[in-house]
Amino acid sequence: MAENKSKILLFGGSGYIGRHMVRASIKLGHPTYVYSRPHSDHSQVLNELQSFGAIIVKGQLDDHVKLVSALREVDVVISALAYPQVLDQINIIEAIKVAGNIKRFLPSDFGCEEDRIISVLPPFQAFLDKKKRVRRAIEEANIPYTYVSANCFGAYFVNYLLRPYEQNQEITVYGTAVLNYEEDIGIYTIKVATDPKACNRVVIFRPRTNMISQLELIALWEKKTGRSFSKIHVPEQELVTLSNTLPDPLNIPVSIIHSVFVKGVTTDFEIGGDDIEASVVYRDQLKFTTIEELLDIFLHDPPPKPALAAFE
Repeated sequence: MAENKSKILLFGGSGYIGRHMVRASIKLGHPTYVYSRPHSDHSQVLNELQSFGAIIVKGQLDDHVKLVSALREVDVVISALAYPQVLDQINIIEAIKVAGNIKRFLPSDFGCEEDRIISVLPPFQAFLDKKKRVRRAIEEANIPYTYVSANCFGAYFVNYLLRPYEQNQEITVYGTAVLNYEEDIGIYTIKVATDPKACNRVVIFRPRTNMISQLELIALWEKKTGRSFSKIHVPEQELVTLSNTLPDPLNIPVSIIHSVFVKGVTTDFEIGGDDIEASVVYRDQLKFTTIEELLDIFLHDPPPKPALAAFE
């Protein structure tokens, strides 16, 4: 069976969202490779992924020969590299051009749909401009692509917005967003990476059940836990001021909070044209975890608490 499945190589596969994609790829039967630095800080995660069946390829992102060699072993490439490494994807693009065999490349997007965002605070805009530069390089090289807009990582932002591991009675309120469970993001990403319908298109993960205001999220959590929380509303200008005064890169997270939760950039546009909304196109094959179901997970089998340092 495996010989009929696309071979998938992931960059950033030991990172926060990347590891979900690796597990999903293996679960769906794909021979799965993870490109990792020789002395990665995530050796424990890599060992775990290897025990599941992942093939670990050691190399640097600036090692052109190694990159080309690794790419020639696979069909599909997915990058889940973190923000500081966004422009390192240019090295991957150059290697794909030389390898000449890659059927699909998914760059490290997985957040907002950057080509549909009109106006955000400058620190976030600078971040998005780097991602746009990668997209344009892919298109200029005529590399088959799929751009995935997964919106907000559900478990991560439930932890950030509700602080379920803490006993605080106060919750800071920002606004509205789309929250998708990380395991779903992993499965849907692998699905679209190998689906001919998704080639050279934008795929947006925006199920209606997962579009929620933070006040609605808090109300659900209060109902499920029997607790009551004081809501602290942050003035928009306070976020704008912080984005202007915090040093780089600490100004990026607060700019993202402003853009996503206050300005609603994940929900303020219509999906149409060639864009695909995943929960509609794949509704007969896959199902997104709803917000209510995600909160039930936090009640009964909570996921590991992610590092929230970037948003503190």
